[in-house]
Amino acid sequence: MKYAVAAAALFLTVSPALADKWDLSTMTCQQFISQDKSTIGIILSWLDAYYKDEDAPPVIDTEKFVQNAEKLGTYCAANPQIGLITATDTLFGGD
Repeated sequence: MKYAVAAAALFLTVSPALADKWDLSTMTCQQFISQDKSTIGIILSWLDAYYKDEDAPPVIDTEKFVQNAEKLGTYCAANPQIGLITATDTLFGGD
């Protein structure tokens, strides 16, 4: 229930961005870093969850989140034509 309330609050605060659809599999680093701040935040949050282990506890480590966001921003600025998922797989995939 807590998650539903938090998700609803998030969606209410970013309602203008909800009209868009983002296909992260085709988005380049340049397209990612060119987004507005709230869109980048949504994508970073999704990526943070995507790269967690399946059995990881539902905890957001804000220090690690910010470090990973900075790492991705730096990588994408240096490699603007690389696909976003390729970049995140390289940085956070671990496989």
